[in-house]
Order: sequence, then structure tokens, then C-alpha cells
Amino acid sequence: MNLENNLLMIPGPVPVAPRILRAMSKPIIGHRGKEFGDMYSECRTTLQELFGTKNDMFIISGSGSSAMEAAVCNVIGEKDTLITVENGKFGERFREIGERYGKVNAVKFDWTKGESIELEKVESALAEGAKAITLVHNDTSVGIRNPAKEIGDLAKKYGALFIMDGVTTIGGDEVQVDKWGVDIAVVGSQKCIGAPPGLSAISVSKKAWDSMIEKPPYYLDLKAYRKSANKETAQTPYTPAVSLFFALQEALRIVKEEGLDARIKRHAKFAEALRAAAGAMNIELFPQLNKYSRYSNTVTAMKIPTGIDDKKLRGGIKEIGIQVSGGQGTLEGKIFRIGSMGNISKLDILSTIQAVEIVLHKNDVVKKIGPGIEAASDILK
Repeated sequence: MNLENNLLMIPGPVPVAPRILRAMSKPIIGHRGKEFGDMYSECRTTLQELFGTKNDMFIISGSGSSAMEAAVCNVIGEKDTLITVENGKFGERFREIGERYGKVNAVKFDWTKGESIELEKVESALAEGAKAITLVHNDTSVGIRNPAKEIGDLAKKYGALFIMDGVTTIGGDEVQVDKWGVDIAVVGSQKCIGAPPGLSAISVSKKAWDSMIEKPPYYLDLKAYRKSANKETAQTPYTPAVSLFFALQEALRIVKEEGLDARIKRHAKFAEALRAAAGAMNIELFPQLNKYSRYSNTVTAMKIPTGIDDKKLRGGIKEIGIQVSGGQGTLEGKIFRIGSMGNISKLDILSTIQAVEIVLHKNDVVKKIGPGIEAASDILK
């Protein structure tokens, strides 16, 4: 495969715009000087806008999982209880992280069936007592957007810290950290923001600061990040991935140029177009929604149609030059997922839909090519 002509339509990493790639080629600068400090401050300020928060903001040289771990390990000690709300692979990840630091009360929903979160079950767990509760706002493993505001209300009611993974919504969907009562929120660079993988950001509320444990892990110690960020020249406590910071700065400038509201609307429209195309091709969407949940606006999860297997479907799409994702864990071979986040275009969406139709038609799963494209085009016009 010619990688330069390969279109990534997976739930991250996403295609990176040429101007962002060019930014990474800048000469390395000292990470303790004013030039880096100004860049760091600019990125943090823009990220606050994307998070919808006035809380402290820090950037970690590490993927989104490093920020997830930082969110947990700074407030959960061995005697503390963490509630994890799980209806996807990344909800499980919060549990796996939490089990390394304290006690975990996992509120599980069968994500292999695409189950939605039931708030009554979450409230019952909170009533038993916990220091914090975690939620993945948008779990890409199942293509579902979870009720963050409602979980925030419950956390406040029972006096628990609210930790939210916004890795695949921040910068591409509505996120209101302060209004929803999120005490710690995290994002990764390679999703809706449209930067290369390798950086993550984390916001921290006053309530979270007041709840910090005495000795968190060394590299992810948020107090160290706060101390360094508050110096006269803002900096990170440890050597940052400078080239990735250049890329993040450029990516965030692109977000501001487009406008956050416009960007959110674009993501929503692209996801709506994919869902419309799926319906026109008689492809069933995977997650089971209830009154609390919504389809994801950044990734669309669909069941693999009868008459074709995962290898033929995704393999055929890949031969055309487009890469989509399969299912994770026990969902492997049962669903496929199309990402629609970052700096992608209408052409990318339509090209992907057409590739799916071509492969399904070639394997006699659909009678003709066209209905999916037509349905999507009606949404995108």
C-alpha cells in the first residue's frame, strides 16, 4: 500500500493536515525558554476553550492513556474507592488503571451487546460511597456517546469527584467541563484535535486539587505539572516532546480558525451522513440506545452485514486505499467502525461510503452502488 495515499478513517489516529506536519519540522528549541513557554501557554489557553473550563490545564508527553492514569493516580490511594462506569473497552481501561491504585466498584453494562448506561444502576453504586467516579464520554469501541452531564449531577449529589475521558469528543463535540461538574477531564492529541499521537491534556478543578493523595507516581504527579506551569516562564516538569508541541499548536490554531461551534457541527453532520448511508445500505448500527445515550458524533459502529466477513469487508476497503477499524475484543469480526473526526472533509466521508458500497456490491451483499452515497449526499449538501 502507498501510505501517502492511504486514507485513515479509523477512530484515531486521524489524518494530519500538511501544515501540521510541516510545523513538526521546525528546529528543536529549548524547553525551558520563553519561546517554548509562550507556545505552551497558548496551547493551554486554547484547550481550556475546547474543554469548556477555567480549571487548570496541563499537557503531558504521553498518549491519552497517560492522562487517564494521571487522572486516577493523583486522587485514588489504596484505601479509596473508585467507581468505573463501563459500557465499552475504554470504560474497562479506567477499571484496569484504578485497580492498580485503590479499590474499584465497577458498574458494568454488556458492551459486547452495545448496551447503554442506566443511571439508576450508577446512582446505586454512588450511594454505597466512593471518592471518585469515571466515565468515558464517547466510547469508540461501541460508537456510543454517554450521559456526561447526568453522571456529573449524580457525582455532585453524592460528593464524589467526577473524572471524564473526553479523548474522542473534546475538539469535535460539545463538552462543558465546568457546567457538567467534571473535576478532571482528559483528551488525546490524535483524535478530534487532529494532531499526531503522543500528547494528552488534562484539566483539574479546585475540588480535585483538594483531594490529591500525598505521593502519586513520579512522572504523572500533577502537582509537579502545576508547579512548573506556574513559573515565570511556563514549562513542563520533565522534557516535553517539543516537535509534537509544535504540531499541537498548529492543530489548535486550525481549530480556532474553523471555529469550535462550526467544527462541532461538521463532526455531527459527518456522523449523521454515515448513519444515513448505513441505513440506505441496510447496515445495522451497533449500539443500543436508551433515553440517556446517543450515537457517537466521531465514530460510527456498524454490524458486519450477512454475506460477508470482516476480512473481505475491511480488506476490500483497504485495497481501495481506505482504512477502517474492526471490532475490539469479543466484537472482533462482528462490527466495523468508521471514524469521522479531526480535519477530514466531505470528500473523505463520501469516498469511504463509496468504498463500502463497492465492496458490498462486489460480494453480492447489496444490489447496486449508489443508495449510500445518495443518502449521505442529502445530509452533506
